[in-house]
Amino acid sequence: MDGLNSLKEAIIIYLDRSGGLSKLIEDCKVFKGGQQTEAVYRFSFDVNPSDVLELDATLGDCILHDPVKAVSLFQSVCYLSIKTLSLIDHIETENQVNVVLKPTHLPPFPNYCLDLSEFPRGYGPMRPLALEGLVIAMTRVTKYTQGARFLCSEEKCPCSRGFHHIRVHAPGATESATVRSDFTCFLCSSPLKEDVKSRVLGDKQLVELIHVKAVDVLGVHDAASLRYQSVTVFLRDELCNSMRIGHLYQVVGIPAHVHQWPNVTWSIEACSVRPWTPKCPCLVSNNFQNLQTAMACSPWRFAAIVANSFGSLVIPPGLYNTLKLGLLLSLVQTKDNPESPYNLDVLALTSETLIIDRLMRYSLPLASRGIHHTLTGDLLASLSRDEHGAGTANIHAGSALLASGGICLLGDLTTYKKDKMDMLQSALESRTVSVFIPAKKYGDDIDQQLSFPIQCNFWAVVDSASPSKRTARCDNVVLGSVEMGSAPLQLAESFGLIVQCRETSSNHSLLSMTVHTLRQAMSPGEPLYPACMQFTTQDYKELLAHARKLKVDMSPEAERMIHSYYMASRRVRSDSTQRSTVSVTSIKLLIALAQAHAKLSLRTQVLEEDAVIAVLLCESSVTLKHG
Repeated sequence: MDGLNSLKEAIIIYLDRSGGLSKLIEDCKVFKGGQQTEAVYRFSFDVNPSDVLELDATLGDCILHDPVKAVSLFQSVCYLSIKTLSLIDHIETENQVNVVLKPTHLPPFPNYCLDLSEFPRGYGPMRPLALEGLVIAMTRVTKYTQGARFLCSEEKCPCSRGFHHIRVHAPGATESATVRSDFTCFLCSSPLKEDVKSRVLGDKQLVELIHVKAVDVLGVHDAASLRYQSVTVFLRDELCNSMRIGHLYQVVGIPAHVHQWPNVTWSIEACSVRPWTPKCPCLVSNNFQNLQTAMACSPWRFAAIVANSFGSLVIPPGLYNTLKLGLLLSLVQTKDNPESPYNLDVLALTSETLIIDRLMRYSLPLASRGIHHTLTGDLLASLSRDEHGAGTANIHAGSALLASGGICLLGDLTTYKKDKMDMLQSALESRTVSVFIPAKKYGDDIDQQLSFPIQCNFWAVVDSASPSKRTARCDNVVLGSVEMGSAPLQLAESFGLIVQCRETSSNHSLLSMTVHTLRQAMSPGEPLYPACMQFTTQDYKELLAHARKLKVDMSPEAERMIHSYYMASRRVRSDSTQRSTVSVTSIKLLIALAQAHAKLSLRTQVLEEDAVIAVLLCESSVTLKHG
């Protein structure tokens, strides 16, 4: 008894120091003065176990290793506080207090971390653990029973009135564990019946997390010999809608077994959620630092050499430099935090789709996250029925949502059917994914339509040697648009940057690639281009990671250059069809290109020279679209 009293005293001291008592008083004001007694009064407290350990080691150990006992202790303290301070008028029993403890942080030791790639699961302790993962699916917000009141069916029993039998939700419990018809009275063993009017409901949402390295299987990385499987995370009440599809999060939660006969599933009851960014190398290699120092005399030379040597393992240096520069700028413009308002999509027009596709596949792993979309997969999103008994719709992320903050490689658009192209065009224009949820199929009262933002850059290839039927039938084709190949002009216009991969000599690229391939076959492992081989793939990965993290500001000269080009384009392209394309989208493209070029050059200010590169690339793209 003395041990319990000392723990309760430590709880009071901790709540007083951390502001928990003030929060309890504020939360009780909602219930104070009510005409009707609530069955359950819910109170949640954010708890930092490190602070508790400094105050009382026994209490901290209890929170970390025996959360059920810790909740019982906090429940007793909260009830005594409410009665002593007269915070709620009509509360009768301690059972009516429902306390939810939410550890915000855990000690940074391996025993408190859960790796989603580890198996088997379910044999570990049912205590708070920290895990990181990528959201690949989530349900809508539905209701669950926070607490319910039961009365004895025997009228003479004291439990036929009052609040003696209270059921509250526990981590891992299903709805049937909280509300059921086979409970019996602990005094007379008579059946209990629920007081339906006293039921307290809350919000819940189911989220599927996967190990972040599992997306390598969806990219072009070599798949590791590891097994990845998603885990279901239950978000309840104030944590609902705190996670978004395609984003990375760190979750502190309690593992639990969910019993649904004849199956037993393993899930996590979330206590706290916060965005997470994995650590990545962002130090520029000595090779690039020396190159930057040597090229300091020119604002363009460093980025030009970086683009010229890029991908020398795949294609010869100097080949398709404009496309390589565009890919590098697109890689730089992606962010670990995918909230950038500027997107930089790249569409390559070429007669050598195999070579360009190979270059894009090589570049994809250099992104913070790269997803290679396959024709058999879902591009945007898909629906399925939830498997955990809620009966609601489970929204699964497609390639575009999984690539949030990175690159989604679409491949050759020639292989896409018309409905897929229309869907892609709509997504590029609106930058949102719309999901329609029919009410009849998923047990709702009304149909719903949810929207999710698209926060990735798209890469695609079009075979310019095979013009589309639509373009061929046009009598008044604008100069330049006939080279869009088999992709519809409207779809091509949705891409920001369009690059035509065409050398001065038609046989130049083919001859260069032939020599490149033969030299690789004859001298495997030997450097084919010694001047370029000093810049390894790892060097480029570190350079791009460092460039992505740079914060850049627009100089007045760069702003003036972009504004002047925009106004001049509006005047020159006086035709209403062409003028509509030189709009806010063009301004965003110019800013994105200028900022990306400044970052690639390792500068924190966008100079006029960066704006010049942006104007040249944008003008080339607009010319290809509209002549």
